[in-house]
Amino acid sequence: MAVTALDIKTRQPFAQGVGFGSTGAYEQLDGVVHFSVNSSHPANDAITDLKLAPRDADSRVSFTSDFRILKPVSPQRGNRRLLLDVLNRGNPLALGMFNAAPAAASPAEPQQPGNGFLMRQGYTVAWCGWQHDVPQVPGLLGIRVPEALGADGPLSGRIAVTFQSPAPVQVQMLSDRMHRPYPSNNLESWDDVLTVQDHEGAPSQLIPRDQWSFARLEEGRVTPDATHIYLSSGFQTGKVYRLIYSTSGAPVVGLGLLATRDLVSFLRFGSGSGDNPCQGDVDFAYGFGASQSGRYLRQFLHLALNQDEEDRTVFDGLIPHIAGARRGEFNQRFGQPSSAGLLSTSNLFPFADTEQTDPETGRADGLLSRLAARGKVPKIFLTNSSCEYWRGDASLIHTGLEGEKDLSPSEPVRIFYFAGTQHGSGTFPPADTSPARGLRGQQQFNWVDYRPLLRSALVNLDRWVTSGEPPPPSRHPRVDDGTAIPAERVAGFFQSIPGVNFPEHPSHVSRLDFGPVEGIASQIPPAVGKPYVSLVSAVDQDGNELGGILLPDLTTPLGTHTGWNLRHADIGGTGQTLGLWGSTLPFPVTKSQGDASGDPRRSLEERYISKEDYLGRVRKAAQNLVDDRYLLAEDIYPVVDQAAQRYDLLHRQVPQHQAADA
Repeated sequence: MAVTALDIKTRQPFAQGVGFGSTGAYEQLDGVVHFSVNSSHPANDAITDLKLAPRDADSRVSFTSDFRILKPVSPQRGNRRLLLDVLNRGNPLALGMFNAAPAAASPAEPQQPGNGFLMRQGYTVAWCGWQHDVPQVPGLLGIRVPEALGADGPLSGRIAVTFQSPAPVQVQMLSDRMHRPYPSNNLESWDDVLTVQDHEGAPSQLIPRDQWSFARLEEGRVTPDATHIYLSSGFQTGKVYRLIYSTSGAPVVGLGLLATRDLVSFLRFGSGSGDNPCQGDVDFAYGFGASQSGRYLRQFLHLALNQDEEDRTVFDGLIPHIAGARRGEFNQRFGQPSSAGLLSTSNLFPFADTEQTDPETGRADGLLSRLAARGKVPKIFLTNSSCEYWRGDASLIHTGLEGEKDLSPSEPVRIFYFAGTQHGSGTFPPADTSPARGLRGQQQFNWVDYRPLLRSALVNLDRWVTSGEPPPPSRHPRVDDGTAIPAERVAGFFQSIPGVNFPEHPSHVSRLDFGPVEGIASQIPPAVGKPYVSLVSAVDQDGNELGGILLPDLTTPLGTHTGWNLRHADIGGTGQTLGLWGSTLPFPVTKSQGDASGDPRRSLEERYISKEDYLGRVRKAAQNLVDDRYLLAEDIYPVVDQAAQRYDLLHRQVPQHQAADA
């Protein structure tokens, strides 16, 4: 097998040994897994530069990854399912997404079990380092891969780095979010180019070469440095800067894709080896990834990698979550897996699982075309929030490239749209700032918690795989019923709400040409062609979305919930959308409050007789979702409890004299 050794460094009780229902206690295993893959095997053909990596006498390439496994102490009490949670920039996500576990203050802190959902279900949960440039921070899981070598040694090429600062600075690291950068191979080169835009998609302006340098500040002194850029006038907040420069040293980035595949294959099928802690305990394997790691799963599917070196299907089911229509730089020479700008290979055709022909380029492809030809397609749930539609790409997974028609997904695919939600699950108590990112929105962030829908999705996926029970039908905005529309058609409504601004620069993805060889971006910046047409959900009289799965927050609302927010003036770029955040715009609590502000939306007192009336409607709406199998019965109480908290918060904020008038 591709796994040659699994070295367990630590083995300890998880969550201090607490029991989880009938499954009982869990243990946590951390360590390093050693791989050796055949560079000539057809199952590995898609990996860029694999044949340029150092190989042994048997043509095998070796590398190592960090791993973590949570498993029942008594395997016979588990459900014999393995869930591989694809790491996001070295961070585990599944316990936050499925178990509603609180985020840790640092990666080194122990993971919390949250509500214990995955454990109560009996899952073994695994993580495997796959990203080569993860910072060396305690708690982050990464991978160590060899560099591709040419006849003359390390490879050289051009690379683009994009950054947008929320605060005025003079120095930027040449990477996304402090990941390990590709260094400049010539600090004095005048062929390197720095440009600035008012926003992504705006015209680029060249910054003269004598105004910037490869350097950092050290006690106020400008010090040459191959991994940083210094701009004497400073990087302005909200502006988009792009540096194109030359680098040397190309790690075989795509080995990360084989690492996750081959660890799962080993845990599932490995036998006759004493170092497989799951030997004989796994019948089915699923994969989950969110945002970056959801895009990673889409790349995994497109490259037809769901097949190990023994020709076995590795994953029975996958949930690429909040990935939209994107993939990423996960199998690219000089790839930056953490980056996903509009001018990156993240936004390349194809987008839909079914095959299409691009009328502009003549290219025919589908996300699953290669994998279908190999007969290794798993069951797939594509789940997205409103945010991925508003960033300009997600509708392309189920519409024509010109937005002219709906596409039907292939038989093993379902598409679920979590209406009125932001990229990450809701923010509550309300806030308009993200201290960790230094960002601030014009409105408070969206508070809709979509995690109950993910829990139901996993249960439905498992039933589909294990017993053949079909899941509920896809739900998403559609062209044929008028729920999928251009973004500008909802502008008028939002502009009628006092204090609310509408995005000035709607985002879209365009046809991009990086050169003729897949996985090698020889043309940087790319040639930019005609944009694709992107659509968003239509809204009702309250501004809440109509397409997709509607949680009670939308059917029994306390406010308007969007998948977009705008950058606050404090961080520059006003008029631009704020990345991953949506908005919650509460209704006026009283009619007099609404009349005074000019808010066209009905107040809470006009909608609900009492708190009991409101919660009764929420409970009924939640039960309807249970009946349709988009929500689990166990989540009715948490949904109603959250609704009560939000109702109480809004009523506490009403000035006392207005409350008395009501």
